[in-house]
Amino acid sequence: MKQFSLLLSFICLLALGQHAVAEESPAVAQATPAANAIQLDVFKSPTCGCCTAWIEHVEERGFTATVNHPADLAQVKKELGIAPEFQSCHTGVSKEGYVFEGHIPANIVLKFLNSPPKDALGLAVPGMPMGSPGMEVGDRFSTYEVILLKKDGSSEVYAKVETAKEQY
Repeated sequence: MKQFSLLLSFICLLALGQHAVAEESPAVAQATPAANAIQLDVFKSPTCGCCTAWIEHVEERGFTATVNHPADLAQVKKELGIAPEFQSCHTGVSKEGYVFEGHIPANIVLKFLNSPPKDALGLAVPGMPMGSPGMEVGDRFSTYEVILLKKDGSSEVYAKVETAKEQY
């Protein structure tokens, strides 16, 4: 009887797990399979907690991150072609060489990598917008723009994030 009870408990847990997956947000459910192959090299300060939280955000969505703590982070950003007005606290670099500067939602990184615009250098979220991935503080949220950086130094708005739910 004890074995039957354990088996029944196991089946219930499996059913609950499947139910939880079915209720997962559509953006995460769609982003996760394709994100599994995405490797980012992330450059950050060793003491930056919000950078670590952003790394957790992308890893929870299937990305793999290799963390680097360069002696001169500003020099790394300069060498990657990220103008000072677009800089934030951390920089991700894909295997294709695209840069992802700051607190960019994983679903937007994935959208970009699935169809990179011509002559793109990458994306940036300048500064550290309240409520962006890695910058969560309760339910506080500030709208922000994700900027498309181009190789020629120009830029344009790639996406507007107007609600916290759009990030996930």
